[in-house]
Amino acid sequence: MEYRKFEHTFVVRLDPGDEILLSLIKLCREEGIKLASVTGLGAVDTVQLGVFDTEKKQYYSREYRGLYEIASLMGSITQKDGAPYLHLHMVIGNPHTGECHGGHLSRGVISATGELIITEIPGTVERREDEDIGLNLFQFHE
Repeated sequence: MEYRKFEHTFVVRLDPGDEILLSLIKLCREEGIKLASVTGLGAVDTVQLGVFDTEKKQYYSREYRGLYEIASLMGSITQKDGAPYLHLHMVIGNPHTGECHGGHLSRGVISATGELIITEIPGTVERREDEDIGLNLFQFHE
């Protein structure tokens, strides 16, 4: 991973073998990022995507291996218990095979490159577990 900072924006290049979530957590710790939006694209060969079942209050995930373009990567960086908390969704596709898959990103390994834009937002937003829904929701402090 390499990156450059331009005011409140980080331009990040991920290299083959880099895992997206681990790389972003490392960046957050190195640069003290507490609140940000994330967008990106690139190519991956191993991805784990999930969907949350609101009735059973659990994630179901599936791993995909192969040649995939990142058609869309977006989400947020917040804090939970004083640590970076990433909430990212991804759509991957392979026009050659006609595949397209999307969902909550649990793991993604770069195959060629990843190009991410991290826009830091001054401030902090925490997460708290909502027992009724079963998810970690934004927690706003006054």
